[in-house]
Amino acid sequence: MSMEEKAMQSCRELVCWQKGMLLARLICRLTVRFPAEEQCGLVLQMRGAAVSTPSNLAEGQAELDTQLTLSIDLEFCSPADATEAMGLIQDLRKMLSALRRSVTHS
Repeated sequence: MSMEEKAMQSCRELVCWQKGMLLARLICRLTVRFPAEEQCGLVLQMRGAAVSTPSNLAEGQAELDTQLTLSIDLEFCSPADATEAMGLIQDLRKMLSALRRSVTHS
């Protein structure tokens, strides 16, 4: 397992990441009921702020993994639909890890 994979795995174990994900899901569900005129204002700001908490804990490719996981949790997409993206995230993690190692050892 690469350092990035370990970081994402350990990130998911952090209570603050788990609570951040819970908050993000809650805010996304709450803001669905907001008026249409707020979709580009308050809704966008609230959702962005809520999603940034667990995303910033994860950073990098793990950030996208976090946001994709949230999308699955909110049933915006199915796990099956997200399989290809998750696979590409894993591939990129491995490639970036190898690139970092090669640059560090050069």
